[in-house]
Amino acid sequence: ITACASPDVRYAYMSSPARAAGAEQGQSRRDSQSRKHRASSHGLSSVSPSIADAIVLKQGDLFLIANPDGQVPGTGTHGLGLYYHDCRFLRTYELRLNGESLVCLGATVSSGDRGAVQLTNPEMETEGAGKIPRDTLDIEWSRAIDASSNALVDGLRLRNWGHQPFECELDLRFDAGFEDVFEVRGLIHEPLGTMDPPTWDDGLLRFLYHGKDGLARSLTVCLPPEFARADASSARATIRVDARQEHRLPIHLLVRESADQNEVRSARPVDDGRPVPEPRSEPDGEAGGATFASDSQSLVRALERGLADLRLLRSTLRGRTFIAAGIPWYATLFGRDSLIAALQVLPFAPEIARDTLYLLAGFQAERVDQWKDAEPGKVLHELRVGELAHIDAIPHSPYYGSVDATPLFLIVVAEYVAWTGDLALFGELGDHVHRALDWIDHYGDSDGDGYVEYRSTSQHGLVNQGWKDSGDGIIDEHGRIATPPIAMVEVQAYVYAAKLGVASLFARRGDHATAERLQREADALRDRFDRDFWVESLGCYAMALEARKQPLRVVSSNAGQALWCGIASPAHAARVAEHLMADDMFSGWGVRTLSQDCEGYNPIGYHLGTVWPHDNAFIGAGLKRYGFAAEASRIFDGILAAASEFDHNRLPELWTGFSRARYGTPIRYPIACHPQAWAAGSLPFLLRHLLGVEPGALDGRLHIRQPTLPRGLDWLEVRGVRVGTASVDLRLDRPASGGDQARVDVARVRGKLDVRVDYGGDSAQEGGV
Repeated sequence: ITACASPDVRYAYMSSPARAAGAEQGQSRRDSQSRKHRASSHGLSSVSPSIADAIVLKQGDLFLIANPDGQVPGTGTHGLGLYYHDCRFLRTYELRLNGESLVCLGATVSSGDRGAVQLTNPEMETEGAGKIPRDTLDIEWSRAIDASSNALVDGLRLRNWGHQPFECELDLRFDAGFEDVFEVRGLIHEPLGTMDPPTWDDGLLRFLYHGKDGLARSLTVCLPPEFARADASSARATIRVDARQEHRLPIHLLVRESADQNEVRSARPVDDGRPVPEPRSEPDGEAGGATFASDSQSLVRALERGLADLRLLRSTLRGRTFIAAGIPWYATLFGRDSLIAALQVLPFAPEIARDTLYLLAGFQAERVDQWKDAEPGKVLHELRVGELAHIDAIPHSPYYGSVDATPLFLIVVAEYVAWTGDLALFGELGDHVHRALDWIDHYGDSDGDGYVEYRSTSQHGLVNQGWKDSGDGIIDEHGRIATPPIAMVEVQAYVYAAKLGVASLFARRGDHATAERLQREADALRDRFDRDFWVESLGCYAMALEARKQPLRVVSSNAGQALWCGIASPAHAARVAEHLMADDMFSGWGVRTLSQDCEGYNPIGYHLGTVWPHDNAFIGAGLKRYGFAAEASRIFDGILAAASEFDHNRLPELWTGFSRARYGTPIRYPIACHPQAWAAGSLPFLLRHLLGVEPGALDGRLHIRQPTLPRGLDWLEVRGVRVGTASVDLRLDRPASGGDQARVDVARVRGKLDVRVDYGGDSAQEGGV
């Protein structure tokens, strides 16, 4: 697959010069011409083709995305490069040997922040040594992201396996674009700042950009003495490699951003000669504080990869740690994505949820702002920190166009307390909880019909504001785009779970009046929901109610997410489960976003028939909740099998909806983020629900209900599950008689915790202190 519907349609706007500070009609000719040059240099454009096979390295806020051979090409259209703070600093980084491309043998990039590409030479002529036979030179291109120095630290090692010395020319070519990520994605074309010509200074190649936001940005390439300037942005070295010997060349690329231009101009490496960190073949350290063991190594690898990717995506803001949504397009704070990722790792790293909640509370909207789709009490959708956001050319500073982030905020508050017993957090965030509840009841339900719905108030905001937020993601049975206001099925379920969750916390703090009110509201919503969203002729819940409360009569994955929250009646849940596992919905790799029977179905449409692992994790958790353990296990099997097919067992954001029976391998979605936060957390999250693990930290208890082992496993050990101040190691075994229900052994408890196992029909309590 080389072309498909793009997630770029998520944003149905272009920036407004009237809104952008400094984007006056009197824009200087120099600025306009400078930006025009930057957009057209080397034939590059802002449309991004496939990045499915790209190498991704990240540490902190700095990340690199490159081709599998390590190159960032200087021609064609792509989204590759070195990014920092929503800006692509480096957009070309090419390596040539004697003017020729090298042959890529493979790459090791699984550790996240470091890796290496193994290259060799084609057959080539030299002036002094005649022919160099192919595969004579072993070229290792090691690289690491060093957040402490804000640098890409590279190293080239040339090893000569031949029996005579060779002298060859090594060429490096660089270019810096300093494009905002919205420009790279082709969403905005706004004349902005100016860029100085590249300069050379004692082995340093500097690119300098003066942003319209008052910040200077620079990229400094630090080369070893062997290299000399070849032209304005290229360097060349003549390297002699003796027989059976090697030659090493360190290269540093320093990224700087500051209002102090002198600071940006004077960037130099701390130590030109320091060694490049060696690549690691496995994730570093324990994955999110938990370890796994099983007779299925593919399961262990996928679980550890997912949690390692979540650790890799950690970023900091205002002294708080959160999980960025995904690389390369969403490497920033998102309300929905960061909350879901925090929820997924609660059993292993609850401090992420704590920091994310405090961080989002600090950005909670305080007033109506139609440009930002902001309303009092609303939790942000997306925060951007690049040039376009700084000058208000886009509303993402932050932007609030998300209908579900606010109820998800409340769900994570309740789940965090359930896992940690930290009721003090609920007290400290009490005002923010009340404001979120007020938003749900008033601004979220602006017409007073009891449902939370969305309609963008910004001419430059998102058309769709649920998790399927592409412009064509919400359609009716004829494939027509739905008309706002739109009440999504899963959003009502989130509201239901949110009110029940915080009601229990209000009761714990003695506010029984509020707790009882929220309980009544949740009960009324459940009854109303089952009446208005159920479509008997469809045998399923409608994906949404559009304008005039008309149901969208399509079978979609959204209905499966409603099961996770428990809002569905048991009878209707059974019919939804049947639909989800039918051939038109279940591809073999997971549940599709949309039924093949819908006129708008498209297996390569972003939300119109693709498979999203996080969506499937919610669906699987909902199926298990309603007693459909076999169906949940089947989803887990599909997602795990897909992970085994992707490089390094890394689940991407999504893949296409083509069936497993037809192709035997998941067909990639070309520009899916990887790593992507809620995809990385999908298997750990669904596994927790299959195992029936329910926290009760306020009572010092962990409850395990009807534990189910995934298909193909005979035993599983999970070590380091954290409940309150205690942690527990669990072992689950499939009984000799067969069946999916596991027998649980509490291997070890650290701290005070009662572990209660309920097998259904017979229950036993096992404890530890």
